[in-house]
Amino acid sequence: MTAVGIDAVEIWTGNLELDLPGTFAPQKGEDPEKYTKGLGLYTSSFPDSYEDIVTMGANAAHRLMERKGLETDDIGRIDVATESAFDNSKPVSTYVAGCLEQVFDGDFHHANKGERKFACIAGTQSLDDAYNWIKAGRNRGRGALVIATDTALYARGDAGEATQGAGAVAMYIAEDPSLVELSAEQGYGSADETDFLKPNQQFPSVDGKRSVQVYLARMREALEDFKSVTEPLHPDDFAYVPFHTPFPGMVRKAALLGYRNMVRNTSIEDELADQIGRQPRPEAFDDDEDYRDALREYMDELEETDRYQEWYEATIDPTLTISRNVGNWYTGSVHVARISALKHAFEEGREMTGERLLVGSYGSGAQAEIHAETVCDGWEEEIEALNVDEQLEDRYDLEWADYEEIHDAHNHDVDSDVEELTTPDGEFVFDGWGRMGERKYRYVE
Repeated sequence: MTAVGIDAVEIWTGNLELDLPGTFAPQKGEDPEKYTKGLGLYTSSFPDSYEDIVTMGANAAHRLMERKGLETDDIGRIDVATESAFDNSKPVSTYVAGCLEQVFDGDFHHANKGERKFACIAGTQSLDDAYNWIKAGRNRGRGALVIATDTALYARGDAGEATQGAGAVAMYIAEDPSLVELSAEQGYGSADETDFLKPNQQFPSVDGKRSVQVYLARMREALEDFKSVTEPLHPDDFAYVPFHTPFPGMVRKAALLGYRNMVRNTSIEDELADQIGRQPRPEAFDDDEDYRDALREYMDELEETDRYQEWYEATIDPTLTISRNVGNWYTGSVHVARISALKHAFEEGREMTGERLLVGSYGSGAQAEIHAETVCDGWEEEIEALNVDEQLEDRYDLEWADYEEIHDAHNHDVDSDVEELTTPDGEFVFDGWGRMGERKYRYVE
């Protein structure tokens, strides 16, 4: 069977940054460690006044195509995953294609285009669609361009304001990939939930506590489902475990849950039994609440063990490096986590070809997906080509007044005319409105 997976990836971060402990925390009258240690965040990325989901997605895709030497005829479908769309009919993918046609010979008139929506999991669902399209033999030798792009902004004063972020991840899905091969097996956990939603509104309505509970419940279901169609899982089977990362603090909870689930009935549980006992089993309790209390106590003790902390440090922490400095990218966040993990491996000189990743995606509303990926020969060249560090270093550092203005600039309910804070160079920019209220774009040399 021909391998199918991610052949190349590129990232594009918003051109502005907000220092959370240095700028945001003082304005809120809060301890900076609430952000650095609690949420696990240091800076957030923001779009300048000429940036939006189209420019960031098109810029990431442009860089990917140029670097890989791809032409328009090499791409048979363009799927954009976003929960920041501004049109209920015309998909963002058509805007992105129009941008790319400004700088490449040819066109995408024979490429299938679409837009995926299921909160933050839509980027992974778009990967699944591309994988299935190729596996079905409908691609005619072409690959798919999958773009996850979002401006994850919250209303001013909202509890989620500190987790904001903006950026895009572009991925080229093809046969015989250079980065990672996707597994055919997947596990799902899905339920009708109201934890985070945008009912015809720009900024989300969020039940923060409920959202964490739903995230963990769906991840547990997805992991159980994945285990039902694969060989028995062991935490040492995977070099890294990238999770959907709305903020790194949430991943700490998901990682502990996943580890506890994977070590059950393994030699690791046996080794830890003398220290913290064996995991509680529901059949040993007459009352569900007693079982849940015992399970919470066990997990608290498990988290403090050297065995778990060493696993977390090696397997989870490297996936969070970029997220700590960009905030939440909604549909792109799990794909940022994958990049962060492989970037860490490259910088450490670690040989990854043939190693496996366990990827946990999630979208509010709610659904989680677990699948495995195998790192391909050629991954080093792909990761080395990224310029993530340069992009982060080049961002404009927002003062508080700048932040207030730029937030208003991207607030659909505020009529504001904000001067750009950076000078666009070699990128697509928003260029005003057309006759039917459509957004227009141009490429700045």
